[in-house]
Amino acid sequence: MRAWAVVENGKPLAELELPTPEPQGTEVLLEVTHCGVCHSDLHIWEGYYDLGGGEKLSLRDRGVNLPLAMGHEVVGRVVKLGPEAKGVKVGDLRIVYPWVGCGTCRYCLADEDNMCLTPKSIGVYQHGGYATHVLAPHPRHLVDPGTIDPAVAATYACSGITVYSAIQKAMPLEPDEPIVLIGAGGLGMNAIEILKAIGHRNIIVVDVSPEKREAAAARGAKVVDGAGEDVAKRIMAAAGGPVPAVIDLVNGTATARAGFGALRKGGKLIQVGLFGGELRLPLPLMAIRALTVQGSYVGTVKDLRALVALAQSGKLAPLPVTTMPQREANAALMRLRDGQVTGRIVLRAEAA
Repeated sequence: MRAWAVVENGKPLAELELPTPEPQGTEVLLEVTHCGVCHSDLHIWEGYYDLGGGEKLSLRDRGVNLPLAMGHEVVGRVVKLGPEAKGVKVGDLRIVYPWVGCGTCRYCLADEDNMCLTPKSIGVYQHGGYATHVLAPHPRHLVDPGTIDPAVAATYACSGITVYSAIQKAMPLEPDEPIVLIGAGGLGMNAIEILKAIGHRNIIVVDVSPEKREAAAARGAKVVDGAGEDVAKRIMAAAGGPVPAVIDLVNGTATARAGFGALRKGGKLIQVGLFGGELRLPLPLMAIRALTVQGSYVGTVKDLRALVALAQSGKLAPLPVTTMPQREANAALMRLRDGQVTGRIVLRAEAA
């Protein structure tokens, strides 16, 4: 198979010829038709996460080995099945759930693979959609997109289920209670539409980019400039007071501080993004104000099925998607690095 892979951290992706996987057991081989370019791909490309205080978490130490074809927002067409794979057939178009684990622990058996203690995520620990082929471990990780545009459907495998899962953690809220989204990139745009699809009406979006704020406002959100000081005050001014829930899709030092500072009594800060940094918490206030700071890591295959059903119902508007040929994977990644993407870039196979 052909792949556009990280061969050295921080260097341009290289086009490689790699062995095409041969599906064994329950595995399913798919030919990639579409693959989203996600911000977490940038961290893999860089090779570390910023832990704050000058500390870094090396991805090599976490078991991420090079060369690696990244890409975890994959739609592909089934081309070959292992002898024990049932429920799909050659030619089927499917969204690939990428956050797979060992397949045998209680989390994996409960369709909560993303919480497996020995992750084998596609595009992270094994080759993903920046390639012509991808290997899914089991047909249960494949979801039929139906009539959904496959370029949009690809984004549901990460961007979509990540915000869907985070929104579930912020609920229940009344439809007119304010909910704050920090970040108006691909995750933020998907979050706006998911919130609207489930009937939420009071959505506040924070971003430093005027263009992204404009895009969020066009989708019905109130917007707040995330640059500079006093962001928490601006959030509370837009909301009419402290807020019950903030979903931080950036999750850097400044955004986490702003989100935490805007919480009301009983409020929740849901941390999603991987920008990096640290957050100092005033411990007495955590108890006195009954605050929650909670991490949210992608979502389950159950979330993917529910999100696809929501999209198929017609209630969920698609986020803006720009497609680029697979061979331009490096250019797409650099556009994302430079903040030049509103919504999502999705790589497409030449024949797609």
